[in-house]
Amino acid sequence: QVQLVESGGGLVQPGGSLRLSCAASGISFSRNAMGWYRQVPGKQRELVATINSDGITNYADSVKGRFTIARDKAKNTVYLQMNGLSPENTAVYYCSTRLWGKNYWGQGTQVSVSS
Repeated sequence: QVQLVESGGGLVQPGGSLRLSCAASGISFSRNAMGWYRQVPGKQRELVATINSDGITNYADSVKGRFTIARDKAKNTVYLQMNGLSPENTAVYYCSTRLWGKNYWGQGTQVSVSS
């Protein structure tokens, strides 16, 4: 059974930083691409960043240079380091992976950026 559990969200002031974590189980973590997405009420879920099994990363243009995705294969965990946060980054952030043609999602973690 695939399980993705996010943590690390919270309230932060503009310009601040947060690191999100996603612990994965039920998959061959070292071989699966992993991704972070986010969603605000009334809008579609959007891609933030992905990392494949070789460590190659991809970012949404809006977060390039500020967010960093990384994976620790020993811990079956993927991270999203978010720096220079702004109110526009307020959203629920979801971890995701794909296995046998099916997308799997975590429960999400709320990130709120406000003064």
